[in-house]
Amino acid sequence: MDSKSDLKRIVVISSVEADGSIIETVYRPDLKQTALVVAREGVARIVAEMNDGHALRVPVRPTNNLIRHQALLFASQPVEYLDVRLLLAEMSAYIRRYVSLSEDAIAVALAYVLLSWVYDAFNELPYLRFRGDYGTGKSRALLVIGSLCYKAFFASGASTVSPIFHILDSFNGTLVFDEADFRFTDEKAELVKILNNGNAKGFPVLRTQVTPKKEFNPRAFSIYGPKIVAMRRSYEDPALESRFLTIEMEPGRSAGTPLNLPDEQKEEALELRNMLLMYRLRKRLSVKLDPTLADARLEPRMNQILLPLLSVLPDDMTREPVRASALALQHKVISDRETSTDGQVLSIVGDLLSGEQDQPLPLKDVTESFTAKFGSDYDRPITTRWIGSVLRRLGILLYKTNGIITLAGGQDARLAALRTRYGIGDSLGKNCEERVLQGDREKGSSTKGIQ
Repeated sequence: MDSKSDLKRIVVISSVEADGSIIETVYRPDLKQTALVVAREGVARIVAEMNDGHALRVPVRPTNNLIRHQALLFASQPVEYLDVRLLLAEMSAYIRRYVSLSEDAIAVALAYVLLSWVYDAFNELPYLRFRGDYGTGKSRALLVIGSLCYKAFFASGASTVSPIFHILDSFNGTLVFDEADFRFTDEKAELVKILNNGNAKGFPVLRTQVTPKKEFNPRAFSIYGPKIVAMRRSYEDPALESRFLTIEMEPGRSAGTPLNLPDEQKEEALELRNMLLMYRLRKRLSVKLDPTLADARLEPRMNQILLPLLSVLPDDMTREPVRASALALQHKVISDRETSTDGQVLSIVGDLLSGEQDQPLPLKDVTESFTAKFGSDYDRPITTRWIGSVLRRLGILLYKTNGIITLAGGQDARLAALRTRYGIGDSLGKNCEERVLQGDREKGSSTKGIQ
């Protein structure tokens, strides 16, 4: 066997081994030292390094710039906790001390923190977003809640995007990003690449690096992982928007919370991260997606992003507020669709067809009715060409006969599905609204706060 000095040194930040062992880097801020936690079959030990006979595994250096500036947060040691429910209660008390959020918003935030510590057991993840104007507390919420997440590293809109690719790829932690609204298109496009590709495994971002020999070397960056962002507005891409669970930050909700975070906040966050590290060591190999938790009232995308959150929660009592928030969010999404241009055009088509989808409908009639009902809402001219482009984008077939452009017949199933998706007529959106109101009456609380 080679001597220790002959072994290759491998820096390990975190690893799940084939034999069931879990290795995690920890950092002791009081000693300014890093170490490795090695856990197997429920037994954890802290070592300075790990010799497996083939390589010498070592933690990341404590002098790492991200660690020194507290831009990257580790746990310091695994600490016992009695029960997941009690752990959630301790995290809830911590959040309430420093951030004012609705009950359902806190429930979603707690589930997301828990998910971040075992996220690598899932193939898809949602993102968590705090949205509001300045002074509403979104940056405070980001800092307080982000400090509990797994290997959280903090960045802001003032950061260039390139190092974020490298940090995500190297540390595989939770991106906590403040002021995610960008003024410049190129910066926004780079961030959108991370958000578009970072919620599912198997979609790395390819970037070209220049080698010391001045050669161009393509490299794949893994950017999969949990992400929490704070921003004032929304993104224009509906597909990207559908990946977010958004907590709306309301003015005037900060009463009772300190104006400035005390030093104790960092200590409390570290204590909770230590218990959450133990949670990871215990649950990482057993947690898995539970498809039976899917809700038939929710759209497929909403179920996709919700299932990982529900799967890490211990019981139906802790899952119910998250479900209620998802139903409220879906209702808002469908309401927004209904008032969009696509939704308005669909409503006109539905009115003109009056249930007779197999009858040809001239595009000219749709355009005239749309202009009469919604034309004053638009600064642009309403033309048949534009209305036709909207219908084609929705997958509605058009054809030309005798010089007249007409909606093709036999599209009743397609139109019915679109009406449901856009909340027109007997829609899923109205069902969601009724379900949310019923839930409010039953539990005597409001879902206001997460949208």
